[in-house]
Amino acid sequence: MQRREGLNHEGDVADHRRRARRVTQHGVQRLQPAGSALPELRARILSAAQRLGYSGPNPTARSLRSGKVNAIGVLLTDDLSMAFTDPYAVAYLRGLAEAASARETSLLLLNLPKDEAAGRRVISNAAVDAFCLYCVPDWHSALELVRSRGVPVVIGEDPQAFGPEASYVGIDERAAARRLGEHIVNLGHRDIAVVAHWIVDDGVSGGRTGQVHADPDDLRYYVTGERVRGFRDAFLAAGVPWERVVLINAAGNQREEGAEAAAHALDRLDRATAILCTSDVLALGVLDALRVRGLQAGRDVSVTGFDDIPEADAAGLTTIRQPSVERGRLAGELLLDPPEDPALRRLTLPVSLVVRSTTGPNTAKEKS
Repeated sequence: MQRREGLNHEGDVADHRRRARRVTQHGVQRLQPAGSALPELRARILSAAQRLGYSGPNPTARSLRSGKVNAIGVLLTDDLSMAFTDPYAVAYLRGLAEAASARETSLLLLNLPKDEAAGRRVISNAAVDAFCLYCVPDWHSALELVRSRGVPVVIGEDPQAFGPEASYVGIDERAAARRLGEHIVNLGHRDIAVVAHWIVDDGVSGGRTGQVHADPDDLRYYVTGERVRGFRDAFLAAGVPWERVVLINAAGNQREEGAEAAAHALDRLDRATAILCTSDVLALGVLDALRVRGLQAGRDVSVTGFDDIPEADAAGLTTIRQPSVERGRLAGELLLDPPEDPALRRLTLPVSLVVRSTTGPNTAKEKS
């Protein structure tokens, strides 16, 4: 065996360990803020710590002492990449991040896998002080585990999903969608299609893109269900039976899926004169499909979205504007600095109807 001259390896390591203990336990831990210790002593302690590779107190041990990790877990059931690509999600998370940063707290993005057992492990292993449920269906079994963690929770979809103990920041989805529906029927449209994500529920995905026959009251995913029910409320009030509406499921909330879904409303003899979408992203895909077919939005077919993302303005899209950044910011504030009055932890924010060029009067001959 090759011998290394001049080095007692075991003795050297033991000596370093003894010196490290002396530095960490008696020097660095008692070191006062800069300027309060003698400059020479402070310099010696920091120099010794640097030589020994000591980077400071162990963050895991510190969190055990304080009981906090200064992190919010953000739960999503869509692909994790949607947090960086979906315009509404980006705006919401921006607001949430602003509130967290102001309180020296981080965000931990948590994707709940399709396998619910794996999803429960994600919740169990998450080192967080609170949970923000961004996009989680209320039937997911992981929600009970979130409840059992006993940490603060804020929700943004079904206000009844967690009961009064959870904070809530959302909008009246149904009333907002009804305003869009009223706008369309007031323009004279009666041959109407609705494009929505997650109408079809196989428990783990949004199903396939295509026309479906479903009662809005049976839709399980809260946001989709409320928006579709709001559309129906407006149609029924105008004398348009739900059976006359073409309901189309989009497999995902992506522009390409909106374009594919639009084909089921446009490539038929009784073409729809208006297409209402449950998101701006889907509506932008519908506008793409119109252009491919040489049709003009607002003249040949009216199109509406929901959210008012930045691209909606450029496209002239009629939509519902909701305060996405503010919604995320308020969610973070309720988690990290909750008011004492429980009533102030349940916030329903205002929305507005934004009418642009993609909607116009029905100029087609109404079928009998």
